[in-house]
Amino acid sequence: MYLEHWGLKEKPFENTPDPKFLYLSAEHRECLKRMLYALTDHKGCALLTGEYGCGKTVLVRTVVESLDPNRYELALINYPIFVAGEFLREILNQFGVEPKPGTRLEVFHQISDYAFDNVKKGKQNLVVIDEAQLIEDPQVFDEVRLLLNMQLEDRFLNTIFLVGQPELRERVMQYPQLEQRIGVKYHLHRFGDEDTVGYIRHRLKIAGATREIFTPESYYLIFKISYGVPRRINNLCDLCLLEGASSDAKSIDDSVIKKIL
Repeated sequence: MYLEHWGLKEKPFENTPDPKFLYLSAEHRECLKRMLYALTDHKGCALLTGEYGCGKTVLVRTVVESLDPNRYELALINYPIFVAGEFLREILNQFGVEPKPGTRLEVFHQISDYAFDNVKKGKQNLVVIDEAQLIEDPQVFDEVRLLLNMQLEDRFLNTIFLVGQPELRERVMQYPQLEQRIGVKYHLHRFGDEDTVGYIRHRLKIAGATREIFTPESYYLIFKISYGVPRRINNLCDLCLLEGASSDAKSIDDSVIKKIL
C-alpha cells in the first residue's frame, strides 16, 4: 500500500523471523557467535533468553538456515506444550522419523539410536526448542537432561538450543542437574537509542530505500515509545510508513508518529 510512495521493494517492518532482515547489534553479533560455537564445538546445550520481541527467533532461524543439510539433522519445536511422552515423540516427528509404539523408555532408545546413526554418518543432530518458557511438565526438563546424557567419549549426540523469555532462566535454575549441563548461555537485551536508529535504517535499506525516510527527531521518539524492543519498533514504523504515505508526507517526522498513537 505504501511501497511506491517511499520507493521500497518490499515491506521492511513485518514481524516475521526473516534472517534477511537480521540486524546485528553488538549483542546480537555476540549471541550469534555463541550459538554457533555451541553447535560447532558440540557443547550439548545452549540457553538463549531475552524479552518478548527482542529477536531471539530470528537469530535461531539465521543459525538454522546456515546449516548444511548434508551435515545436520534438525528437530525444530516451536510450541512446546507437551507432557513428557509427547515431547519425545515430537522430537522424532521433527527429525522426520515415525515414532514406534512403545513406552517412553523405548522412544528414548529410538532417539538415541537415530542420533548415533547420524553421528556415524558424519552428521550432527540439533534440537531447537523455541518458546521453551511454555514448558509446563517438569518431566520435560528432565527428559532434556536425559537427552544430554547421550554422549560419546568426546561429544554429545545431540545439541539442544533452549530459547525463551527471561523466566526460562529461572525455570532452568530449578533443575540443577540440567542447568549444569548448559555449556553456553546468553541473554538479549532491548536496543539502545543508537541501535534503534541502526535497526530502522538497516531494515529500510534491505527493503530498497535509497534515501533517509525518518527524521532524527522521529528516531528518538520511536525509541522512547518502543523501549528499544524490535517488535514494537516494527509495529510503529510500519504504521508510520502507512500514515505518511496516506498524507503524502515527504518524510516521517514527529507529527506523523503522533497521528498513529
